[in-house]
Amino acid sequence: MHGPTRSAIAVLGALLVTAAACTDDPGAPGSQPLLVFAAGSLSAAFEELGAAYEAAHPGVDVQVSSAASSFLREQILEGAPADVYASADPENMEQVTEAGMARTDPVVFVRNVMEIAVPAGNPGRVTGLADFADPNLLIGLCAPQVPCGIFGRAVLEAAGIEASIDTSEPNVLFLITKIEAGELDAGLVYATDVASSELVEGIAIPPEWNVEAEYPIAVLTGAAHPDEAAAFVAFVLSDSGRSILTGYGFLAP
Repeated sequence: MHGPTRSAIAVLGALLVTAAACTDDPGAPGSQPLLVFAAGSLSAAFEELGAAYEAAHPGVDVQVSSAASSFLREQILEGAPADVYASADPENMEQVTEAGMARTDPVVFVRNVMEIAVPAGNPGRVTGLADFADPNLLIGLCAPQVPCGIFGRAVLEAAGIEASIDTSEPNVLFLITKIEAGELDAGLVYATDVASSELVEGIAIPPEWNVEAEYPIAVLTGAAHPDEAAAFVAFVLSDSGRSILTGYGFLAP
């Protein structure tokens, strides 16, 4: 499998989704790959899952399109012919299932928690959530309508912090990329994003303020390859799949 890098996925995710939605004949044999819509925080792990699945199933081409769960949800509801949807929260998945767009019952396959991310070397000398109220620091969150933005704001509210927010990024891939580049002093991302980057450092959030995210996965009614999609989901839920996911710092459900 030859997928884009994490930063490239952040830029190309929307283009991949749009291209999928424009496929003329999604049901034609061999006309398109197995298309997996995955939350931005899953991008690196699902690229590896896709590669491992391809290695075990010669001839199958897994294409992972990563973006904010809410953006992917809207694409599904508008008829994008995706095979599998993996969301960073149950709420977005619930809207898909209520619309009758899920072929199988969603299954929570991993959990995640939030963490403070700072550029390598921590030039802003951030020590904790209290620093998010400092107007002299450049602080970033995800947009308030996407899961990582909802969770980040919930963390700050639990801690009683009125943050001085300089940017709200469309998904966690954009946010972590800005932190890696030193364009921000700190941001709230998933612990897995910190674990998968060599360009940021993490600062743990006290458990009493942290938020736990549950990630559900399901085969979609618009799947061009429903049997292959079900097999891919089964692989994600298998011991081999879970081993890949925990390698990226995800927690067992």
